[in-house]
Amino acid sequence: MSFSEPFPHTEVAVRIAVSLGVGLLVGLEREWAHKEIGVRTFAITALLGALATMLDPSLLVAALLGALLLVAFVNVQSLLRDRSLELTTSVALLVTLLLGALTGLGHFFTAVTSAIAMTMLLAWKLELARFAGDLQPEEIRSAVLLGLLSFVIYPLLPDRFVDPWALLNPREAWVMVVVIAGIGFGNYWLLRLYGPRGTYYAAFLGGLVNSTAATAELTRAFDGKSGTASLAVPVLLVTVVAMFARNLLILAIFAPAAVRLAAPPLATMALAVSAWVWLRADRARMRTLQLGLSSPVSLGRVLGFAVIFLVIASAGTLVQRYFGGLGFLLLSAVGGVVSSASTTATAAALVVARRITPETAAVAAVLTSVASAFANLPVVYWGTKDRGVLRGLAGSSTAVVLLGLGVLALAWRGW
Repeated sequence: MSFSEPFPHTEVAVRIAVSLGVGLLVGLEREWAHKEIGVRTFAITALLGALATMLDPSLLVAALLGALLLVAFVNVQSLLRDRSLELTTSVALLVTLLLGALTGLGHFFTAVTSAIAMTMLLAWKLELARFAGDLQPEEIRSAVLLGLLSFVIYPLLPDRFVDPWALLNPREAWVMVVVIAGIGFGNYWLLRLYGPRGTYYAAFLGGLVNSTAATAELTRAFDGKSGTASLAVPVLLVTVVAMFARNLLILAIFAPAAVRLAAPPLATMALAVSAWVWLRADRARMRTLQLGLSSPVSLGRVLGFAVIFLVIASAGTLVQRYFGGLGFLLLSAVGGVVSSASTTATAAALVVARRITPETAAVAAVLTSVASAFANLPVVYWGTKDRGVLRGLAGSSTAVVLLGLGVLALAWRGW
């Protein structure tokens, strides 16, 4: 549209409405925060950006200069009044002008999404400040390392097999490593944020990070205490639920075709454990426990996971090549003792490479999850030295696993 052409009424109405909505969204938050620039100014600024671009995009420069003069006036006034600056509100006003300009050009998705994101950042001031204040040097290094792995190392890796047996494609393998590390890092922050709310929160979120490590940490709370089976077993089973959920998520990300067969047994086992925990948990006697898990993203841990993944992936390819799907399933059961996340990622990677079928990957994910659930039993006994806890956990795990394998058999027949 240009100044000399008639404006189509419907299109103009939509652009004006969206620009006003964007300005009102941001302005309402600033009004709620009792800032000098409020809802009307933000709405009018967004409308100014939309009208400027609809008339002539070059007018946006004049509109931007006007907004800068307004920002300068507000900050000078604030300095004279209480020696403070309204920097965040000033920047938000300038961004709102640009968002209005985007709506004037018809880029509604970009403008609305950016407005929502900016409003979230403005509204979460206290939470973000608390979050930044609680950051530890190790966690900052983990975030930097994750960015390095994702955006610096990955593009440098060759996208081809580098061995004569066609076992290792560095770029494909690194994608798995980065995604699993990212999932672990996200789960770690969920644990940091919500773990202190209660022991069951901590157990579930810790299980998402590393079920074996979370189990080892939890068993220390029950070490040497008599009569703790009614407390320990439900808590420890929650880590198993988290492990089932994490492995299903990994499979869904890389091999969604396998989820249809893997989801029924894994979901059934998770729901059965959750129901048992809900009915048997002694919440009145349960005190809040905090897990001392460190960030899963460190150079040593990432490299260790990469080595485990490469070993399992190479072994899985060779076993599949020479012994077929049954051999890979047996390897998956063994791999669950070492790392169910690595084994599930291996199964998904082999589906992507068309070396195994989605059905085989689904069964492998279930078997490695089952093996991982039983692999935690020695950890529990060594940590608690309580045969009552071990018997309770082993019995309930066995019942749930048999249920899951039965559902898997039924799902396989109906596939």
